[in-house]
Amino acid sequence: MSGSTTTGSKRLRLAVALSLGVLAGCGAFDPRVEGALDNYTAQEIFTRGEVELESGRADEAAFYFGEIERLYPYSDWAQRALIMQAFAYHRETDYPNSRAAVQRYLDFYPATEDAAYAQYLLALSYYDQIDEIGRDQGLTFQALQALRTVIEQYPDTEYARASILKFDLAFDHLAAKEMEIGRYYLKRKHYAAAVNRFRTVVEDFQTTSHTPEALHRLVEAYLSLGLTAEAQTAGAILGENFPSTEWYQDSFALLTGQGLEARSVGDNWLSSIYRQVIRGEWL
Repeated sequence: MSGSTTTGSKRLRLAVALSLGVLAGCGAFDPRVEGALDNYTAQEIFTRGEVELESGRADEAAFYFGEIERLYPYSDWAQRALIMQAFAYHRETDYPNSRAAVQRYLDFYPATEDAAYAQYLLALSYYDQIDEIGRDQGLTFQALQALRTVIEQYPDTEYARASILKFDLAFDHLAAKEMEIGRYYLKRKHYAAAVNRFRTVVEDFQTTSHTPEALHRLVEAYLSLGLTAEAQTAGAILGENFPSTEWYQDSFALLTGQGLEARSVGDNWLSSIYRQVIRGEWL
């Protein structure tokens, strides 16, 4: 963009800010009154939305962008305003309205260059709410689905690359939730329930950072249940894949303290995994 164009854009923003702002300051102009914006062009309203956004008033910006969609529904400005409205709502952490705006954009303009960003913004509206392990994990699953859509439908975009990173983090978050519940059961000596949670991590989330601890907790739980074969096999898998971790050291101490070895014993779900480990087909 040339310097003259940039200067012209700044002048337009200033002119719109003054024309709408002065009226508002005089108390004679309320943009939310019916018909208040009818005499302004789509560009003027859009620019006012940008001014509000730059001033940190994202809710007001969303209103102006929405008015363009209402007053000029078939214009190029309406298309631009719709994605900006979704962005403004997201900045305001109004995720339901952001998703609604994004979905309208994807319904009306599925093949535009901003469609990838719209889909990514939809994913973010779920992802940005994943801030505590203890929260409902439904948001995490929705974030994973939306991120996968970005990755699969727009693989060559910057949004796909960003989505891959966030997908891994969200996936790890689900594993962390399973671990949290498993530790809760283990602490209260509900060993069978704890085993189910740690098994989920080992089988379904084996690429996450929580797998070594999950294997160690299986050693603990199985020893408490008197299932030494399973405990030994869990220790063997841990030793094969994560020999230098504190979790293996702790499991090794637990097993040897009871005269046991970290080796595959018997025929159970863990021994099947162990055989895959030896063949190099797992983890």
